[in-house]
Amino acid sequence: MLKTLLKQIKQYRKASVLAAVFTVLEVILELIIPMLMAAVIDNGIESGNINNVYFYGLCMIMTAVLGLACGVLAGRYAAIASAGVASNIRDGMYENIQTFAFSNIDKYSTAGLITRLTTDVTNLQNAYQMIIRMCVRAPISLISALIMALYISAKMGGIFCIAIVFLTAVIVFILWKTIPIFSCVFQKYDDLNASVQENVTAIRVVKSYVREDYEKEKFNKAASLIYKLYVKAESRLALNNPAMMTAMYGCIIAISWVGAKMIVSGSLTTGELTSLFSYVTNILISLMLISMIFVMVSMSFASAKRIAEVLDEKPDLKNPDSPAMVVENGNVQFNHVSFSYKKDGNGEKVLSDINIDIKQGEVIGIVGSTGSSKSSLVNLICRLYDVTDGYVKVGDKDVREYDLDILRNEVAVVLQKNQLFSGTILENLRWGNEHASLEECMQACKLAQADEFIQRFPKKYDTYVEQSGANLSGGQKQRLCIARALLKKPKILILDDSTSAVDTATDAKIREAFAKDIPETTKFIIAQRVSSIQNADKIIVMEDGKINGFGNQDELLKCNEIYRSMYESQTKGGGDFDE
Repeated sequence: MLKTLLKQIKQYRKASVLAAVFTVLEVILELIIPMLMAAVIDNGIESGNINNVYFYGLCMIMTAVLGLACGVLAGRYAAIASAGVASNIRDGMYENIQTFAFSNIDKYSTAGLITRLTTDVTNLQNAYQMIIRMCVRAPISLISALIMALYISAKMGGIFCIAIVFLTAVIVFILWKTIPIFSCVFQKYDDLNASVQENVTAIRVVKSYVREDYEKEKFNKAASLIYKLYVKAESRLALNNPAMMTAMYGCIIAISWVGAKMIVSGSLTTGELTSLFSYVTNILISLMLISMIFVMVSMSFASAKRIAEVLDEKPDLKNPDSPAMVVENGNVQFNHVSFSYKKDGNGEKVLSDINIDIKQGEVIGIVGSTGSSKSSLVNLICRLYDVTDGYVKVGDKDVREYDLDILRNEVAVVLQKNQLFSGTILENLRWGNEHASLEECMQACKLAQADEFIQRFPKKYDTYVEQSGANLSGGQKQRLCIARALLKKPKILILDDSTSAVDTATDAKIREAFAKDIPETTKFIIAQRVSSIQNADKIIVMEDGKINGFGNQDELLKCNEIYRSMYESQTKGGGDFDE
């Protein structure tokens, strides 16, 4: 984990080192001031030498100014380094997430990834800034002040040692009680973010079912749990200040008592006693800072572990050493294919012994009840997942032999969930081909029967699409997604129930346009409507992850009970096919 995070320092190593160097200089200059103060008292005030007062006083001012300058520079470089490292971590996480296969993404919740990119990175940023400043400052200040105090009077060592042992015991107790709490807090943040994300995404459903009160209660429960955990942790951390004050004032009283006796006996000067008070303050403040460092590091440890998990995650799907860079044709072949969502293959198989051979340009319909693994079947064609057994060929080559980008550019998929992005219609269409001209976009929309409704918008193709296409109907979003896929000019087109929100007349026009304008493209159409696939060259009937039937409609009506039941239920009012 530490090795992974240290890699993210990159170009901010210099700023990190400079922050530490200026912090050391700041500490050294601060430790000189009590010595100069003692000289002012002993060599100036008590001896009546005004010149020494001026000289040592001027030295104190110059030392203080230099210390202030070093502190400002240390703070500046620490801010640059910590913010820069946080930026690198976010970039690294986001870039790695983009390489994830679907199987990698399945390991993390969306809310969990958002928490890691925001709250966890902020915690780590604060911890790193404290490490390069306070982790340098506190130990050096503590050790140096202790040495200086012992140099002035070794008899005072016992007082400091008692205070250090007392505060160390308090710090250990606080850490022992708070670390498990903070580890739990960040897991609860995931639940809170999940609640917010779910509510905002489905706000129309929440309002239509008048469930605002229920959602408020659910959010309040998650927020209250985090509140209670933080109060529990902070109540233990609150012991730090009273312990600090007890040790500080106890040391001051003890030093005053012992010091007064030593001054009377002549073994200690007034100036040395004054400087001792400064050093004891430095020692105790350093101990308090060390305790804060341990708490901050403890809090950030859980965050660091969660961040490192994402940075270290390796994509399950990788390019071969010498990938094929050309998909020759749209032929598709499944040979004894089995598939499980668990990588080790020990999970339940959602596809079992699939064998089909499809030629370029064919239209393949896929039907089956909900949960029959229709989507899982087509996901293997563009290698969104890898097969567990057997192989899938595209263009007469195993899909694992291709460069992933090349393969996916030749296999266009319109998924069940139509995802549009905030921006204009034209910008959304160009996700299919960023260099597509307006004329090419219009042609793709005409094939997808989208041009008609786009032309009715005042700004036409410059119409702004809200996040997730919230200002468009379901059918409009589906047609735009189909047009976007067509702009890739793929050899294989997969429509995963992508016309379910389109009326039958428009659905028929889309299929007619496909047959006329892209006859060489192999088309897979997953549908619940018989009318969408009845004219397909071949129809695959899925049941429980297996192929129950394969043939054209006439063949299936004669020999396949599932397809015949589906056909009759939709054409003769026989009921719900899934039932």
